[in-house]
Amino acid sequence: MWRIGPFVVQATILCTAEIISSTPKTHNFDWVLSLLNRHRPPGCLRPQLTTASESAPPLAARRPMLLLPGVLRRARAPPLPPRRHLSCLLDRYGFVAPASLTPSPREPPNTDAAGDSGKKRRVKKPPYRPPSSLDRGGRPPARSDLPFDFRFSYTESSPGSKPIGLREPKYSPFGPGRLDRPWTGLCAPAVDATLRDVEAEDPLPEAEKGLEEAHQHERERLLGEPLSPAERAFLVDKCQKNRTKRQINLGRDGLTHNMLNDIHNNWKCCEAVRIKCLGAPTVDMENVCHQLEDKSGGLIIHRQGGLLILYRGRHYNPKKRPVIPLMLWKPAEPIYPRLIKTTIEGLTVEETKQMRKKGLHVPVLTKLAKNGYYASLVPMVRDAFLTDELVRIDCKGLPKSDYRKIGVKLRDLVPCILVSFDKEQIIVWRGNDYDGSLQDQTRKPLSSVIDSDGAAVKNENGDQEQTPSNCSSDECSEISSSDEVPDDKSLVSDLE
Repeated sequence: MWRIGPFVVQATILCTAEIISSTPKTHNFDWVLSLLNRHRPPGCLRPQLTTASESAPPLAARRPMLLLPGVLRRARAPPLPPRRHLSCLLDRYGFVAPASLTPSPREPPNTDAAGDSGKKRRVKKPPYRPPSSLDRGGRPPARSDLPFDFRFSYTESSPGSKPIGLREPKYSPFGPGRLDRPWTGLCAPAVDATLRDVEAEDPLPEAEKGLEEAHQHERERLLGEPLSPAERAFLVDKCQKNRTKRQINLGRDGLTHNMLNDIHNNWKCCEAVRIKCLGAPTVDMENVCHQLEDKSGGLIIHRQGGLLILYRGRHYNPKKRPVIPLMLWKPAEPIYPRLIKTTIEGLTVEETKQMRKKGLHVPVLTKLAKNGYYASLVPMVRDAFLTDELVRIDCKGLPKSDYRKIGVKLRDLVPCILVSFDKEQIIVWRGNDYDGSLQDQTRKPLSSVIDSDGAAVKNENGDQEQTPSNCSSDECSEISSSDEVPDDKSLVSDLE
């Protein structure tokens, strides 16, 4: 009843009150008035009951009041849309929503109007997709002509050490479909690994040998003629800290694959780039220098401690640089055999326990600083083995992975036997059959200063002197531990 409108409701209440007032007092209509007052809408006048003698109008005036119920019955409210589309306020107000807001679901879509208009429907735009490095966009995988296997680190991993398992599936760190080389879990080989014969003396196939030879010829062509002392001094002075801020840092991961791309990016603007080496890789600086020259194709023209200057060559063209695909993440390290055995080879279990206890009380040879320069560590251990059979190196404050890498390098370079890594200490034993006069002859000197093929080196006067292709490990260790290499002439005279 209230949906008809507040004004109609007000008129209905007033008329009903008058009718009740005009009736005799024999009938009790108090309950009707209380009901009307209870449901009276806001703003409506309160009905008042009067006596019949006071408010009885003439018959002519009461006819419209008698006809009012019939008029109200004929005046019906318009049909309301489904309640689920309406607001709760429609119960109080007589608002009817237009038909456009409540379309009938039964009406079929009007397809003729769209066809008669002759207008083409606008094609929907595809949803926006943010750019992703994994999305190749239909491009073919990258192909690189570099002849070596792609590894995460070239100085901290060697093809000779075989793992016993993998920590994750063989997901390529270059991304899916971005490189034409398969990922074996350790590296992306330049030649298919199935072509290699494990039982042969030389497991490298003929195709890989051809790639190595072509790479060496191309490197020699790019380097061109050797630098004169004046040219070398000019490039070294140009790369000093007070002249340029260009520098590549080589840290605990060693020479990584993505670092090769950084080297070539720096070679776009300058002929030489400064490289600073710190951390565990500096234990074997000869390996760092060799890998830098071999993988980048440049030449180290200056070395002072852990500071190297890498020269790009006379005929280097930045527009024809090799394709180096980038690794998108660091692959998980494979599982290698245990470094510390339960029993040391040649000793019993009790003797091994006694040696580990004794090693913790041996005087400390040296204390290693975090991210330091450790090139003189191998000569120090060799000299200590002349008098002591056990050597202890304090590594407090170093990450566990760092001093374990240092222990592995000492085991291979000194050589020695690892005893324990307990309490952040590296304890090594020289072994029962240790010979102090026996030195490691497998290490080669720095190839940029002394060529491995016995090539001629120019001195300051322009003369050429032939240098031997090999040198003893004592001399090599002196070269690696020296703070500065002054020039080629003094170095050749020291070696002779």
